[in-house]
Amino acid sequence: MRFRFLVMAAAVRWVVLACVVVGCATVAHGGVQPLSRIAMERATVATDASARVKAHPTVLGLKGESSDWVVVEFFNPKPSDDDWIGVFSPSEFSSEICQPEYYGDLPPLLCTAPVKFQYANFKNDAYNRSGNGSLRLQLINQRADFSFALFSGGFSTPKLIAVSNKVSFQNPKAPVYPRLAQGKSWNEMTVTWTSGYSIKEAMPFVEWGHKGGNRMLSPAGTLTFSRNSMCGSPARTVGWRDPGYIHTSFLKELWPDSLYTYRLGHRLPDGTHIWSKSYSFRASPYPGQDSLQRVVIFGDLGKAEIDGSDEYGNYEQASLYTTNQIIKELDSIDMVIHIGDISYANGYLAQWDQFTAQIEPIASAVPYMIGIGNHERDWPETGSFYGHNDSGGECGVPTQTLFYVPAENRAKFWYKTDYGMFRFCVANTEEDWRPGTEQYKFIEHCLSSVDRSKQPWLIFLAHRVLGYSSGSWYEIMMGTYGEPMGRDGLEELWQKYKVDLAVFGHIHSYERTCPIYQSRCVQDGSDHYSGRFNATTHVVVGGGGASLSPFRDNIPYWSFFRDYDFGFGKLTAINHSTLLFEYKKSRDGNVYDHFTISRDYRDILACSIDNCPRTTLAV
Repeated sequence: MRFRFLVMAAAVRWVVLACVVVGCATVAHGGVQPLSRIAMERATVATDASARVKAHPTVLGLKGESSDWVVVEFFNPKPSDDDWIGVFSPSEFSSEICQPEYYGDLPPLLCTAPVKFQYANFKNDAYNRSGNGSLRLQLINQRADFSFALFSGGFSTPKLIAVSNKVSFQNPKAPVYPRLAQGKSWNEMTVTWTSGYSIKEAMPFVEWGHKGGNRMLSPAGTLTFSRNSMCGSPARTVGWRDPGYIHTSFLKELWPDSLYTYRLGHRLPDGTHIWSKSYSFRASPYPGQDSLQRVVIFGDLGKAEIDGSDEYGNYEQASLYTTNQIIKELDSIDMVIHIGDISYANGYLAQWDQFTAQIEPIASAVPYMIGIGNHERDWPETGSFYGHNDSGGECGVPTQTLFYVPAENRAKFWYKTDYGMFRFCVANTEEDWRPGTEQYKFIEHCLSSVDRSKQPWLIFLAHRVLGYSSGSWYEIMMGTYGEPMGRDGLEELWQKYKVDLAVFGHIHSYERTCPIYQSRCVQDGSDHYSGRFNATTHVVVGGGGASLSPFRDNIPYWSFFRDYDFGFGKLTAINHSTLLFEYKKSRDGNVYDHFTISRDYRDILACSIDNCPRTTLAV
């Protein structure tokens, strides 16, 4: 143990140098990753022989669970209010070394960010007097063992006092956290999951079939990424953690609306199998099928810890409210679309495991489709449309590896997906969307190629607001009601192809406009629209769970309803002529705004696209 601390002390000096040069914390637009508040670059070793940390049980997941609870007991002979416990994985965190971030940095650079943390006096009222405390913490299977470290000095000048014994899951490599997604055809479902098995160690596959029927095996492809795949710090330095292996299997030729069961498997070289628990899903309806179809949409969710960890900042605590409310309503949900700002890992890779664990009850049961946002993609000089550092050096790599989307190029991350009577066109606001670009051509093709007699409900989705929002961020930062150049070109497409809804995130609140075109309400805002299409209604549903965004003081005339709270949208295609939109608050699941659209597809196509007279509301 003495050698271990000496190694750590030496390496910390290199961390100090590196962070002075390049910085170790990421301050992201829209919020700060709690782990970035911990100045590990200033950590020192101040071990005390009388201090102790002990964790039990030492083996977790004895019944195959992918999450379990551990009790951490500790003693500090010199306790203080700012003492804290860090959870580290792998347990030998002091021997983890990073490559230099920039030319001129000298290795070794220590990577010591904890995967989570908590104050030592959390629910330990007598800690400051006795020095004794305990925490009950939830751990998830993250392919490696854990240790628990007691620090004094707060987060700004942490001093390592003591380290616990090791704790591990019975099978740390087990397949976990399945994520369903629609395939490139309506009758294909994809299953993506994470494990610790490389393809040299075990063959990944999915065993699946009709519920109660014969089962078949579908092979899975395997991907991973390395530290050098990251674009910068902290993802490439203190925030790096091995992501394991990500497997994706394609379940094809599904019967519409049929119930299937599946489980994840790995075949070891000796012929034995490692299995996950069993899951189930219902296949997509065929395009145009006249049945009740329900899709939940939100942005900017993030993750939080049910044991109270990472309370410093509490930026995304409400993500649990949204997650839990959707789980409660899962029997009446067919698909989820999460339009950007997914986990807010911001370069701390362990957070992606924790996010996929949090959404597992949802993503394992219904397709969990995602869009990409600034906190996944943006990084200077990497091809991002914006030169901000919001991704914490991830530059989109974890997102496009951990989640499947039916895009022609997953690095581009724009795609269409059909679900029964819906056509969803998902854009990528972190890549150029303007007229003449590759993405613009995709958007127009997605909007123009739908058969509205089969799929009358045409929905455009993107992370940043390319339409209308009265969020104060746009007023202060941009002096606009949305992204500059956002509506240029796209508004003509929305009007030409008669897009029912344009849905956005990025602003952490809820807002609905009137049917609007060229900044004019073509039709008054209402709870019910009927007859011919007039203009697109714009909705912001960015209140998934990250800290709320205030509105500007003056309410624009086109803003029909807005709410400063956490919530999500729900679209219900009742039939080919009636669409219901509901805004629900995460705290109670009640509906606080709603509207219906009633129109026949012949109302939509009242004149052919090419023969419709060009209209303008410009003055």
